[in-house]
Amino acid sequence: MKNLSFPSVRDLIEEKAEKSGDAVFLKFIRNEKIEERTFRRVRDDSLAFCRMIRHYSTEKLHIALIGETGYEYIISLTGILISGCVAVPFSPDISVREAAMLFDRADIDVLIHDATFSTKADELKKCCPRVKEFINIGNFADMERLFSVYSSDSEYASLSDYEVDKTECAAIIFTSGTTGERKGVMLSTDSMVGNIMYRDLCADVFRSGDVALSILPMYHTFCFTGDFIKNLKDGLQVCLNGNMRDLMNNLLIFEPRVMRVVPMVADSLLRRMKMLQARNPDITNETAVKEVFGSNIRHLISGGAYLNPELCEEYAKYGIFLRQGYGMTEAGCRISVPDEAIDPASVGRIIEICEARVSNGEIQVKTPTIMMGYYKMPKETAEMFTEDGWLKTGDIGYITEDRQLFITGRVKNLIILSSGENVSPEAIEKRFADYPLVKEILVYAENDRIVAQVYPDYELAEKQGIADIAAEINTLIDSINLKAKASHFISEVIVRTEPLERTESGKIKRKETVL
Repeated sequence: MKNLSFPSVRDLIEEKAEKSGDAVFLKFIRNEKIEERTFRRVRDDSLAFCRMIRHYSTEKLHIALIGETGYEYIISLTGILISGCVAVPFSPDISVREAAMLFDRADIDVLIHDATFSTKADELKKCCPRVKEFINIGNFADMERLFSVYSSDSEYASLSDYEVDKTECAAIIFTSGTTGERKGVMLSTDSMVGNIMYRDLCADVFRSGDVALSILPMYHTFCFTGDFIKNLKDGLQVCLNGNMRDLMNNLLIFEPRVMRVVPMVADSLLRRMKMLQARNPDITNETAVKEVFGSNIRHLISGGAYLNPELCEEYAKYGIFLRQGYGMTEAGCRISVPDEAIDPASVGRIIEICEARVSNGEIQVKTPTIMMGYYKMPKETAEMFTEDGWLKTGDIGYITEDRQLFITGRVKNLIILSSGENVSPEAIEKRFADYPLVKEILVYAENDRIVAQVYPDYELAEKQGIADIAAEINTLIDSINLKAKASHFISEVIVRTEPLERTESGKIKRKETVL
């Protein structure tokens, strides 16, 4: 694969500030008022934060960043990236114990956090002696003073007069750890920026000035590279949702044209439209869309988990294009993206800068945006690559002639029966996607038999007057078994009273659940 040259994060910010300086880039609600930040203001504040970091130290610090997605969070993350330091973002839900462990593994020098993490930050001060500085970005007045003190007119202006090596490690992103120890994925700015430089296959999706609502956490590469870096490049106006409890209000306030979602959110919003129509049969599809999304929504881009193709078909009835993309942090994020012509069951078309192949059923990729490796884990890094240098995605699937990618399961979840037949548990689980009573399902093998743990939708069962939920689930399983081949026959059903345990990114913890 040939070497490609990509702009840096700073290059993108500087370019947009020069070309579209007074245009609004970010919007958010604060104290019940809508606040706006232009491309120029975002550039200026990011550089100010960068200067503050370099005033503290010109060494390549490892800086942890913890907080809810907000303006100051984005400026902090951007400032770290353009300062030449290493950003290490975490979920604000992380426990003190896990944070202390990962801080030690990631060699954290500084913690930047917002007000929601202040109590935990105080506890971390007692058990993380290596962390020399704790910076609270939750006081907005203090942040405004910081932006002024370190402005381009200040005595510190020259601190940002340098170039960052785009090939060096700029971020360490810890994987969610579905099957074991969390690994720190090392990404350069070339990885993050290069991954969004593909040609848009949906030509009319991203138009300068269009409104995108950002609802996912920025500590995930899917959100930061998509909702921030890509929208910055394309000139979109990004509205920050903040807390998920405000989503319904913010949809009607900001009226986005495009939004990145996870399947659970897409399903919830569709249910809300259908609920409105169930209460009032006179409500048209168009009116239902306006009641939930506002007047402008056209595209929903899903990622992070399996998206039921029937959900895409349902959204199409409302005039909304819903499709899923596919990627992994280790590849810089995106491997495939959706377009108008793809099969709803596919996960998009492989982007131009990415090569993909299928080896022994596994999808493997080569791209210039692939990670530098796992931080301080050379053995685990080596295990992720084939002898000829292809990244193992761990996903089972196939690729069509027109570069559409289809995922059918995970290598690590593959069930090998005594008959020698390989069974993908995901293939069995997907058969229940059309049955709303099955809210969650996990399939695995035990004593050479297929077992399913089912968490029913108890609220739906109550509404439908289902008294014996276990019997109803078993009847459903029997009907599925009648149509299944022998290797996919579910021999035992366990009806759960609690939801399946998940990682912070929403993925089911299969190993822990089965043990």
